[in-house]
Amino acid sequence: MTKRQNFPSKADVLSRTPDPAVRDMLRHMEAAGIETPFDRFDSQKPHCGFGLNGTCCKNCHMGPCRITPKSPKGVCGADAHLIVARNILRWTAAGVSAHGARGREVMLALKGAAEGALDLPILGPEKVTATAKSFGIYQESKSIQEMAGEIAMLLLEDLCRTVPGPFRTLEALAPPERIQVWKDLDILPIGAYHEVFEALHRTTTGTDGDWSNVASQILRCGLAFAWSSVVGSAIAMDCLYGLPKRSRIATNLGAISLDTVNIAVHGHSPVLVAAIVKAARSENLIAEARAAGAGNIRLYGICCSGHSALAKFGDITPLANAAGAELTLATGALDLWVADVQDVFPGIMDVAACFHTRVVTTSDSARLPGAEHLAFDHRHSNLDQADLLARMIVRRGIHAYGERQAGKVFVPKARMEAEVGFSVENVLSTFGGADVLLDHLKSGRIRGVVNLVGCNNPKVVYEEAIVKAAEELIAHDVLVLTNGCAAFALLKMGFCLPEGLEGAGGGLNSALAPHSLPPVWHMGECLDNARASAFFRTFSTASGEALTRLPFAFSSPEWSNEKGLGAAMGFRLLGLNSYHCIAPPVSGSDRVSDFFFRATGETLGAVMVVEENPVELAARIVADFDARRKELGWAPAAAPAPRRLLAIQADKTHRHAHEHGLEHSHTHEHLHSHEEGHHHE
Repeated sequence: MTKRQNFPSKADVLSRTPDPAVRDMLRHMEAAGIETPFDRFDSQKPHCGFGLNGTCCKNCHMGPCRITPKSPKGVCGADAHLIVARNILRWTAAGVSAHGARGREVMLALKGAAEGALDLPILGPEKVTATAKSFGIYQESKSIQEMAGEIAMLLLEDLCRTVPGPFRTLEALAPPERIQVWKDLDILPIGAYHEVFEALHRTTTGTDGDWSNVASQILRCGLAFAWSSVVGSAIAMDCLYGLPKRSRIATNLGAISLDTVNIAVHGHSPVLVAAIVKAARSENLIAEARAAGAGNIRLYGICCSGHSALAKFGDITPLANAAGAELTLATGALDLWVADVQDVFPGIMDVAACFHTRVVTTSDSARLPGAEHLAFDHRHSNLDQADLLARMIVRRGIHAYGERQAGKVFVPKARMEAEVGFSVENVLSTFGGADVLLDHLKSGRIRGVVNLVGCNNPKVVYEEAIVKAAEELIAHDVLVLTNGCAAFALLKMGFCLPEGLEGAGGGLNSALAPHSLPPVWHMGECLDNARASAFFRTFSTASGEALTRLPFAFSSPEWSNEKGLGAAMGFRLLGLNSYHCIAPPVSGSDRVSDFFFRATGETLGAVMVVEENPVELAARIVADFDARRKELGWAPAAAPAPRRLLAIQADKTHRHAHEHGLEHSHTHEHLHSHEEGHHHE
């Protein structure tokens, strides 16, 4: 069994989560008798020790079997090592299918746009050209549409290949050194669909009985996840919708306006969301909204749909990650909630029912009881109807605006500005090329770079681990990249503003302040881990050093689902350590645990590191970076900044309160409220 559980409670979240808006909403919902994910987590305690260890097997109906000293093998004879490995393989395969399924929709849309079957402009011609050159299909005589169509087919082939052949995306973009490592380990994937198919096959009753062979399939699925489900999907998105654009936006619940039709987009699929952005900007629908008494139509982002559209189009205000969705609904200020796929908890329907908020689902993969369904069908045969569906959806929001109940509206004041839309391309343009940034790395002004991402998990205090890890990292001159659910915490707490450099070390200030850049770069949604990996590969090429030698890392402190497992595996396959505050369910097998924590260091050059305390986790990253820098012969980085960002901000808030005679609390309760001039019901 696992060690004694010590998971935080809702009371711990109320006292320690960094965002004051979260506390406000938890108190508000408790007073209203509305359940939250944190209440449900508390009611699950104590959690199943067999599940936490990974030693429960439900793959056939002779069980469920659980491994104990009294019963060390399941009915079929599977021991703890095999059961733990099979469970993790199924998780990894699920992650491949999750990102791959929504990526396929974009690939099909790119194909349709290229062929003229869909009335969609190709907004990323520069990405089409660069990708065509990488894939070796570029010709000056070809049009952008022709090359885009070929790219779409190559991406779809990598996704669904059944006849073994070259994995084109991987071969075109992965570092040659890594490809050789993967060949030597015999883990090169055939295609994403095939590896998921094979993973489910191997884990069926009486098939693969060798835990180490199962572990090899985990690595194959990790490569399929990284290079097809993530990189392939990201290429399709950038080709179709263009590269991210830098902008400054407002975020957190205090950014909700009350005189507008408020529509939240929640999930991961960009095709219909892009059409909704277009519809919300149309003069006809804006006129309809004004006729209904609203000043305009506003869109808000929940989870990755918002991040993606924000980076591409602007006009979307990011509010919350998946775990904070129900808290956002409970403001009563959202008229329509548009849900597509993944990280849409069924619990949102219970909260929506307490208010006027209508919920619309838009994918056949993800329906919710009680929601209206206006969606692409199972075959995606109606992709050409995206604009029609989008107009219908926006009109649902306009109609719901008149049903809003002012007495039930509660909007916390917390509001923050943030800078978003970073990409490899615009970063290199800002600095004048990779060599300039590489010099900052070699000199120690930038100690290293961490991709800090991941969904949230109530096994740690909500958003605390992300914020504390980021504070320590930037204080030690570590540049932080972020995307997806973790990004919300950093957007809301001021890390994505140039002013956030107040909590950074002198080296990071000297490198970034001249360009008015923040210490944390927001790169979009969770699929945009592809941007981080491309960033790392750019500097591997520029330095002539293998990724395993460079001071780069992946960290998902609060990870919680199958995609998070795949993301960490994808970066470890590149040769970068992954760092977490929560361990995967492998402790029931010393061999599988050793595989993740030590053995992949020998085969891949990277391991998984788990440390419950986020400050100590950041210290591990810094120590590992310093060791790599010493091996490279690079200059040592300077001593860390003496104070941390949130403490600096708290002092400013308190000084402001004293100067203006305002009531205040000497906790981080009032951080980042930006209350002046903000009105709400």
